[in-house]
Amino acid sequence: MSSILTNNGAMVELQTLKSVNDDLSKTQTSISTGKEVGSAKDNAAVWAISKTMESDIAGFEAIEEGLSVGEATVAVASAGAEQIVEKLTEMKELIVSAQSENVDHATIQTDIDSKVEQVEAIISAAQFNGANLLATDVDGNGATGVGVLASLDRVGAGGAVSAVEITIASVDFEADLDFGTSLTTITDTATAATALDEIEVLIQTAITGAASLGADSARLEDQSEFVSNLVDSMTMGVSTMTDTNMEEASARLSALQTQQDLATQSLTIANEAPSSLLQLFR
Repeated sequence: MSSILTNNGAMVELQTLKSVNDDLSKTQTSISTGKEVGSAKDNAAVWAISKTMESDIAGFEAIEEGLSVGEATVAVASAGAEQIVEKLTEMKELIVSAQSENVDHATIQTDIDSKVEQVEAIISAAQFNGANLLATDVDGNGATGVGVLASLDRVGAGGAVSAVEITIASVDFEADLDFGTSLTTITDTATAATALDEIEVLIQTAITGAASLGADSARLEDQSEFVSNLVDSMTMGVSTMTDTNMEEASARLSALQTQQDLATQSLTIANEAPSSLLQLFR
């Protein structure tokens, strides 16, 4: 039945055109923003996962910065420890030369005292951002090490998050390299022989401390590289879930524009249908 009051064909075509226009609007938005899932209404489950991962990414980026500070702190201490090993080796050379009778022991002791002062100066200066891993009191508040946030562990999707910390212990050269009590003053060959045994102990202490700091530095560097790779992987994962596939969106846009043209033409034809009823009354 045809009616001039209700145009069923036009109503159907209008709904079709509205549906095409909605899809076209969504496609244009995803192309312009670059996001297939830009809000919760687009896909609530994917949006929730992506937001959780984005918060984790932000956390890991902050951890990267903290690891960089930790690396720098350990690097400064490690460089100082290696320099101290060199100074102690130079002191050993002087002590070895003092084993002879026909040398000026007083002059040798003066040179040794000078190098002791250099070592003590290195220990005092080997700090970064207020933390000195060669000192007894690392931060001036009684700390014996430096804690560096290394990772965030999440248990399950949206579960509890716990922080993982790497603790770098002080090597405490300030106490362990106490030259006042650990190194005999050289006045003759006898005291030189005693000092030789003592300097060897100090050298081994310094070498052990420097090696420990070197291992800690390598550990922080490896952790920093891991966190950087993890951030990249998580970012790519979020991108895969939420970003617009531009090739696919381009093809969909062309198809929808064609559908829009056809739906518009169909609606025009449906709207003209009632006018054909006039032919019956002529």
